[in-house]
Amino acid sequence: MEILADDRTKQLRAFDDTKAGVKGLVDAAVGGVVDIPNIFIRPPDEVAEDLEVSKTGLQIPVIDLHGVGDKGSLRRENIINEIKHASEKWGFFQVGNHGIPTIVLEDILKAVRGFHEQDVEMKKDYYSRDPERMVKFNTNYDLYMSRAANWRDTLIIDMLNNYHLDPQDLPSICREATVNYLDHLMKFVDTLLELLSEALGLEPSYLKRLECEKGKSLVGHYYPACPKPDQTHGLNKHTDASFISLLLQDDIGGLQVLHQNQWANVEPIPSALVVNIGDLLQIISNDKFKSVIHRAFGNVTRARTSVACFFHGVATPPKTYGPIEKLITKERPQMYCEFTVKDYMMKFYSRGLDEKSGLNYVRI
Repeated sequence: MEILADDRTKQLRAFDDTKAGVKGLVDAAVGGVVDIPNIFIRPPDEVAEDLEVSKTGLQIPVIDLHGVGDKGSLRRENIINEIKHASEKWGFFQVGNHGIPTIVLEDILKAVRGFHEQDVEMKKDYYSRDPERMVKFNTNYDLYMSRAANWRDTLIIDMLNNYHLDPQDLPSICREATVNYLDHLMKFVDTLLELLSEALGLEPSYLKRLECEKGKSLVGHYYPACPKPDQTHGLNKHTDASFISLLLQDDIGGLQVLHQNQWANVEPIPSALVVNIGDLLQIISNDKFKSVIHRAFGNVTRARTSVACFFHGVATPPKTYGPIEKLITKERPQMYCEFTVKDYMMKFYSRGLDEKSGLNYVRI
């Protein structure tokens, strides 16, 4: 086994050293036929386990935000109730009429795709595993820890500890679209935090006052076409180490959410955003809202692009978070210890993405 482990490490290092990512493997395929390296093949026990979990035709809730700005209206009250139900029962929902222009959404997807599909020499300058580097590109943050590498490349913009993003640090091919998307997204996040606060029975400004949106990271995922998506993962099953995550996906599909021990497809809806309750919101809501397991698969014939923004709260200087006092009752006693985002994120990144939820670190 030691020889096998040593051989795997050598294969991983050889792949990593190309700085070309999964897209580089596809581009280098002789005659266009992609031979998937063993480092990407899922272990047999994991594939077998998958066969025991059924798939469902159920869809995650879709919520129309039209009229959400009418404070005190019946329409807004209905939206809050829909968000409450989705956050408690699913941990995921899609939103339409969120206020971000379609052209802004199309531009960021096009820009991320453009970054990943440009000449590899243009990308190599950004290839890095340096945790201190704000803008970088790589394949799998947990490449050397996971049981199988994921068939995915990622452009990462890490604003967890440094809240100021200098546009000049961004690749020119996606600079303008990224800045524009973030500007619009942050306005929507203010509205979303209000709605989530009210769905928890709190004042509209409560989660905003906790600065849940302060530290964040924006990632542009690219899943090249994969000849064996049933034997590989685009993104291992996991929960998010965030308060909330917002996902914009193209029309390919591939995202799945675990609901009542069944995998539900998150079907792409034009111009919609996917909202994902993260671990940190489950903790401070004292288990009222759920952070659920999800994963993504590649497509046999087409590359998939998605853009996710994770909102982690304040990491620097350290700020202590914990279950909200109002949400601790005799019927629902305190479920979690207090924590700092910095400690939680350090533990999250010290393990493979496919390992147990980080909630276990702080559960009482």
